[in-house]
Amino acid sequence: MIPVLDDTLLADPAALATADGAGVLRAVATAGAQVRSAAQSAADAGLADLAGHRPRALVVLRRPGASGAAGELLGALLGAQSPVPFVLTDVVPSWVGPLDVVLAQSADPTDTELAESVARAVSRGAEVVLSAPAEGPVAGAGAGRARFVEPRIPVPPGLDLPRALAVGLSVASALQLWPGGLDAHLDPLADALDAEAERNQPGHEPFMNPAKSLALRIAEHTPLLWGTDPAATAVAGHGATALATHAGVVAHSADIAQAATATGLRRAVDLAEQGTDVFRDPFDDPGPDAPPVRLVLLATGEDDPGQVAVRRTGRGWPADLHHPVDEIARGTRDAGLLRAAVLASRLDAAAVYLGLATRTIEPA
Repeated sequence: MIPVLDDTLLADPAALATADGAGVLRAVATAGAQVRSAAQSAADAGLADLAGHRPRALVVLRRPGASGAAGELLGALLGAQSPVPFVLTDVVPSWVGPLDVVLAQSADPTDTELAESVARAVSRGAEVVLSAPAEGPVAGAGAGRARFVEPRIPVPPGLDLPRALAVGLSVASALQLWPGGLDAHLDPLADALDAEAERNQPGHEPFMNPAKSLALRIAEHTPLLWGTDPAATAVAGHGATALATHAGVVAHSADIAQAATATGLRRAVDLAEQGTDVFRDPFDDPGPDAPPVRLVLLATGEDDPGQVAVRRTGRGWPADLHHPVDEIARGTRDAGLLRAAVLASRLDAAAVYLGLATRTIEPA
């Protein structure tokens, strides 16, 4: 059964505040603060001491929650330009040793598999950067032997991607893996996220609020979140998880070239573009149980995403385009990173708005 959308809720800030008794929207708005806090925590952990250390490999542990999405996005952003191998894995590989740097993050202090990986990495002499709650087996596994980046801003599950990404960026920057380096405090990233939070605040009408607008567009549809570049594809994966977490919505995420090979999805997109027959009687012909698809193209690069889609798939696509070049102008330094973070935050907010408007998120 498709959840019933109360679209009037999104136009009523007071009603939204009442529905959001748990403060999930306020947590989404902390994205910029999470970045600043993580950057400061990374500095306090002495990550700057890694400068001049060129590891054999940067090993990023992919655990349930934001660490997996942050690892995917960090790997996509570094891409082939990383001067050392970037290894994204669920557990520490058997070959890890003193020449490697291991980044481990989790919001679960009792993640036994992660605790074992951290213990294995430090016992083999690897440089370990650990970000996890201060109490529990995970923190204990690295106590006194890992650089501990303390999470300082508590948020509900699924809303800590900005923190996890900031820690990963701090590690990459300290190791001089990021081309041109990054601001030590990650202020440009935090500022971009603060600006997105301002655009998405509950007091703005849907036509002025990109997250509300997106929520309304994908409501009562099956969202297809397709990226036109690697960073956008990573963000799409995070968006699908956010929709499942906050709105109970099942979404498909993929790189557009890969998605275009799925003939069933291609047909569904084309059928959705044809629209609903206004003469159809819903009682005589109730139609399919599955909601129609809504294609959302995500892009972080400089080129027009429609043209990229044609170049990569050989055809145009009827889609909602999310390519924040108005927010992050072409030619801006690290524009791909900033746009990816903005899109991830927008998807988080859209998922929360949709969850509130369908009562999937229950009042506290």
